[in-house]
Amino acid sequence: MAPSLVEDYITRPSNPLGRYYHKILEGERITREEAVEIYNSDDLLAIGILADTARIARTPADVRDYVYWVHNFHINPTNICEANCRFCSFKKGPKSPFAYVMSVDDVIEQVNNYPMKEGLSEFHIVSGLYEKQGLEYYRDLFVALKKNFPKVHLKGLTAVELDYIAKLEGMTVEEVLPILKEAGLGSLPGGGAEVFAERVRELVCVDKIPAQEWLRIHGLAHSMGMQSNATLLAGLGETPEERIDHVLAIREQQDKTGGFMTFIPLNCYYDNNAVDAANALTGVENLKNFAISRILLDNVPHIKSFWIHIGEKLSQVSLNFGVDDIDGTVVQEKIAHAAGTDTSQALTQSELVNMIRKAGKIPVERDTVYNIIRVYDEQLV
Repeated sequence: MAPSLVEDYITRPSNPLGRYYHKILEGERITREEAVEIYNSDDLLAIGILADTARIARTPADVRDYVYWVHNFHINPTNICEANCRFCSFKKGPKSPFAYVMSVDDVIEQVNNYPMKEGLSEFHIVSGLYEKQGLEYYRDLFVALKKNFPKVHLKGLTAVELDYIAKLEGMTVEEVLPILKEAGLGSLPGGGAEVFAERVRELVCVDKIPAQEWLRIHGLAHSMGMQSNATLLAGLGETPEERIDHVLAIREQQDKTGGFMTFIPLNCYYDNNAVDAANALTGVENLKNFAISRILLDNVPHIKSFWIHIGEKLSQVSLNFGVDDIDGTVVQEKIAHAAGTDTSQALTQSELVNMIRKAGKIPVERDTVYNIIRVYDEQLV
């Protein structure tokens, strides 16, 4: 839609969302009440216009058509976990015939067997809560990864894992983080946040750290010069208002410590777990989650659509709903696939580039902290 037609559509007298268009352009914050009104609207096109307006208004003109991806590799050292999250299909008990535990050497071998390892820029490392993989294990793992792959950034361990490791060792997270940073840890992933609403957490992840502790640990990492991501796992039975409150909690934390790079609305799956599939999100709800995140998070640079969770096609559509990142090559994703997502476990560089181009955007390979590695113009494959 041409710019003039967009403005005509969103500001037409009959559009109740029109009053937010100029508010976003002028950099005014959207309130909770306004966000609820936007989210509950049936005018999906208007919601998309508001989100994309927010993206454009907060992005330098020369990079407004950029969509980012990273050449990353997922490492999950074990699927044994002490937590009892009802939405998790990845967890196994220590006596399960399907349980596995990887040594440091196993991890290095796994990466060495990846044919494209020379182009990697990120390891994404998350795992189960397992007492035999404590601080010493992760310190040794990070040291080995940096020794063998010195150019690859280590993004690893959710706030939940850091809290578990600290308690396992009789330490605090304040003591654990510097040790892991010294070993090579570069940033934190956004997992473990789920939905911050206490009502929902009591139903689906009662033994996980509370929302305020998750936020505190990320703030601690930020204070140490480490950046991180943040997530929302929707489809757990939460209300639209609870999703909005979750996003606003991220905005408030970002105001304090400023270290979140990107926000990632995720989509729950229901195979092999105890969450009611009646809570499943529609495509419209997924797009609303992306849009309202971009509209509200005026202080977080990027919104990511994780193609593993919602598929390649909906990820392309999301690029018109405030999204400017689709994650990356991924390689060997296990957690969402255990719960029933039927997407590929990896995409090649060419597939990512083509996906972004076909959505009318410019593909840009980045590193973990959004340094640009390569801009793919029409001549580059």
